[in-house]
Amino acid sequence: MQLTANQQLVLSALQRANGPLSAYALLEQLRAVGLNAPAQVYRALERLAQHGFVHRLETLNAYVTCKHPQSCKHSFKAFAICENCGHIDEFVDNDLGQRLGRWAENNAFSMGDHAIELRGTCANCMKLAQATPI
Repeated sequence: MQLTANQQLVLSALQRANGPLSAYALLEQLRAVGLNAPAQVYRALERLAQHGFVHRLETLNAYVTCKHPQSCKHSFKAFAICENCGHIDEFVDNDLGQRLGRWAENNAFSMGDHAIELRGTCANCMKLAQATPI
């Protein structure tokens, strides 16, 4: 897919980010380079998401880049979100995806987006908490 100028600006800003960004945070970062309307950012994000370059984290109402955009053809994706530092791990668990698919089929449920967001504490934050004396 050939990216438009706006899509490239949005994607680059997300790639530089240390964590997820909302559309309005992206807009604030990109005003200096000519993006002035929320619709410009939302259109770019929508197309980038359609092609697997970015993912929307529903619980945070924010976006992150796909960790493996060349192979982002999986129908099921999951994110582990650290509530302390904001670190996000994207992973694919094919067994879980298949189980959810079987459940949907057995219950006549038509799944739309296939994403699970797990919230908790990452390994680094747990180590820091254990190393910090009370």
